[in-house]
Amino acid sequence: MADTLIATEHADGARPIHLVTKGGEISGGDTIRVWARAHDFTGAAGQLLIAPGPDGDPSAALFGIGDRFDPFAIRALAARLPAGDWRLEGVGADDGRLAALAFALGGYRFDRYKRRDGARPRLVAPEGADLAEIHRIAAAAALAREMVDTPAADMGPLQIETIAREIAEAHGAAITVTTGDDLLEANYPAVHAVGRAAAPHRAPRLIEIGWNLDAADRPLIALVGKGVVFDTGGLDLKPAAGMRNMKKDMGGAAHALALARLVMQADLPVRLVVLVAAVENAVSADAFRPGDILRTRAGLTVEVGNTDAEGRLILADALTRAGEHSPDLTIDFATLTGAARVALGPELPPLYTDDDALAEAVKAAGRAVRDPVWRMPLWPGYRDALNSEIADLRNDSAAWAQGGSITAGLFLQRFAPMTGSWAHLDIFAWNPRAQPGRPEGGELQAARAVYQMLRERYPRD
Repeated sequence: MADTLIATEHADGARPIHLVTKGGEISGGDTIRVWARAHDFTGAAGQLLIAPGPDGDPSAALFGIGDRFDPFAIRALAARLPAGDWRLEGVGADDGRLAALAFALGGYRFDRYKRRDGARPRLVAPEGADLAEIHRIAAAAALAREMVDTPAADMGPLQIETIAREIAEAHGAAITVTTGDDLLEANYPAVHAVGRAAAPHRAPRLIEIGWNLDAADRPLIALVGKGVVFDTGGLDLKPAAGMRNMKKDMGGAAHALALARLVMQADLPVRLVVLVAAVENAVSADAFRPGDILRTRAGLTVEVGNTDAEGRLILADALTRAGEHSPDLTIDFATLTGAARVALGPELPPLYTDDDALAEAVKAAGRAVRDPVWRMPLWPGYRDALNSEIADLRNDSAAWAQGGSITAGLFLQRFAPMTGSWAHLDIFAWNPRAQPGRPEGGELQAARAVYQMLRERYPRD
């Protein structure tokens, strides 16, 4: 658990971590300097050297920071330091708080199916750090990452519903779930169409959480998440390589739920609505087909050009429902397009919004907490790529537009609430390669940035 990785600032006997710039002076005494020279320690970024004490046990660590200190480089140490308590030497309060959070995030490991025993290191948090907040953020990240890492056989629509219920009940929030054919009666036709081919015990559902809704004087925030628990591509079947990691296609739902829990735990002075469309895009005799015309909750019709562009269809109904609450701010998270990765790669999620102030606020918050996003344009010149001859719009944009992440954002914009501001984050939710403190697998992206922005925009008294 994240809360075992950060010790209180009063932990006794913690061993020092000396941060060393490349080619810089090494503190800690002559013995450590001799040890560093003997092991060619130069202070290069990411270089780690453990110095032994008289009894042979670790007594100190040297950690290279290259040309300057980035607090989030400490994320790597959670998996590299020997067990025991450690403290950072010569780090200011602000950097120390970020470093403690980074360490907690770096301690994540997915062990549901493979035991990983052994004692773990702990970092002594700097004086004044909000340990409870660090633990909450690290736990939220772990929740999202565990949901993404869990195979679809064990993370279906019902399991997402169960997690949502646990979060709602823990914070006194209301929750309603509309499942299976009831989606048609409740007017969620696109959610039903995408998910109806799945086995009955994996029926599609629309999950809605409401928190603090009776506090009418508070602003209303809507969080929307794409929860495709597995995406075969539908009848437009993906190739094997494209299907391999599609357990992660519910990453938007995981992000929305993790962020919602943070907002409720922090008791931000807002009202909150969370909407998750949880479906499996399966193949069966009842699967929706290329060429079908789907009706949406908004009343718009959509020509299905490709059944593998299903995420925007379920989000269309969820965003329309969000708009019925007249939110002041709506944020949706979705693992929506491969085109976003072509544009920006796996580590930098694109942000779409027509609100300049909101875009700058999220970007600034992301810089502050080391959770970057990059604003992309909702380019109006590509709207015609969504035109259909026989429906209001199509779910696969015309090939001439090429910018698939942009046209997906433009599709969602047609269903975004008319009140307040809206932003769409086309996340990857995945580390495609293992790095220190970032194992291959599920990753929380942009949610910490949005949470920081919400804390700044809606501070507690």
